[in-house]
Amino acid sequence: MSTPTYFTKYPTIRFERDADGVLVMALHSNGGPLEFTAADHEAYVDAFYEVGRDRDNKIVILTGAGGDFITSIDFGSFGDVSDPDVWSKVHDEGTQVLENIANIRVPMIFALEGRAHVHTEYGLLANIIVAGEGATFDDLPHFSGGIIPGDGVFTLWSYFVGPGRAQAMLLDPRPLGAREAKALGIVAEVVADGQALVRAKEIAKSYLRRTEVTRRNTRIHFIQPIKERIVREVGYGLSLEGASAAALVKSMRSA
Repeated sequence: MSTPTYFTKYPTIRFERDADGVLVMALHSNGGPLEFTAADHEAYVDAFYEVGRDRDNKIVILTGAGGDFITSIDFGSFGDVSDPDVWSKVHDEGTQVLENIANIRVPMIFALEGRAHVHTEYGLLANIIVAGEGATFDDLPHFSGGIIPGDGVFTLWSYFVGPGRAQAMLLDPRPLGAREAKALGIVAEVVADGQALVRAKEIAKSYLRRTEVTRRNTRIHFIQPIKERIVREVGYGLSLEGASAAALVKSMRSA
């Protein structure tokens, strides 16, 4: 199995694929926890597209490097988000990245250690989540930062925990621990800290005992209702978020 060119194309994604086709995508900033930037927002659209179209990938494991997933976001890197030309790019990338993750047509596992405090919806697009004891979910960029959670985070959380609970969580964001997330049905397994990726690889190996068509079609079947919601809701949500971001910039300039 040859090494694809995209494995070295994206500076904040470390790709590793074993002989059985289990691909690990580890997001990072210089080997440590990822600080999400506008460059990542753009690059991940293509990265997930390339992963999805590569049929040598039999199982995909998404994780983070340095003991966390995504811990923070560099808002300044996005430029003047009150400019409609700037937000148009954010809008297009935000819809495309979720569509491209959802279009990965093999089972996905999210192996979470530490903090998933930005873009938790990426992980929620996996079929199962394995989390370390100390793992936490949160939503730092949106309501607490002055803008609406319109980028798909509400769509995904409401799908799994219901709209009422999702609204309460996103209006009053606070860390959600792995055990509580398991009780809510978000996390499939809680393991000792440092063992999430190890366990995810074990689960991936168990999936490989099924035929490829069965694996692919199961993913396709499970993700279909989520894809329908992404197409229906996220473009509209990001339009509302853009207006919200413009209003925030306006209020800051007039302060």
